[in-house]
Amino acid sequence: MSDNRHFILRPDPHPSRKLAAAACLTMPDGYHVWIDEPKKKRIQEEKYHAMINDIAKQIEHIGRKWDADDMKRLLIDDFAEEMRLAGTPLHHDGRVTPSLDGRRIVQLGIQSRDFYVKEASAFIEYLYAQGAQYGVVWSEHVRDKA
Repeated sequence: MSDNRHFILRPDPHPSRKLAAAACLTMPDGYHVWIDEPKKKRIQEEKYHAMINDIAKQIEHIGRKWDADDMKRLLIDDFAEEMRLAGTPLHHDGRVTPSLDGRRIVQLGIQSRDFYVKEASAFIEYLYAQGAQYGVVWSEHVRDKA
């Protein structure tokens, strides 16, 4: 039988912090403890996907329009670079490497599914700024999720 426990820390007077601390004190030696930031929320994911779709439909990059998946990669790469330059790199920052045949550059590692809540919020703000720069008209779907 597994003795896995998961605690979401909440403000006092909620007992979650005391329960987590008590669990740490009572577990046998060798057990592992992880403390992680919260992962992005589904509503954040829905919002930035809708925004990416709006951007992909309305702007061109190097003289052509890109589908939403390709535009997402371009936007996430640019967002990650802005975060690096601001001194707050993503917790799962990416990297580039030559392809196996040496003829292309491949972006590795950055996935929006791994965003923390605060990173997803920052990405949404980044998308608003990019949209403003390019004159994107946001769809009703995005405004409904605000």
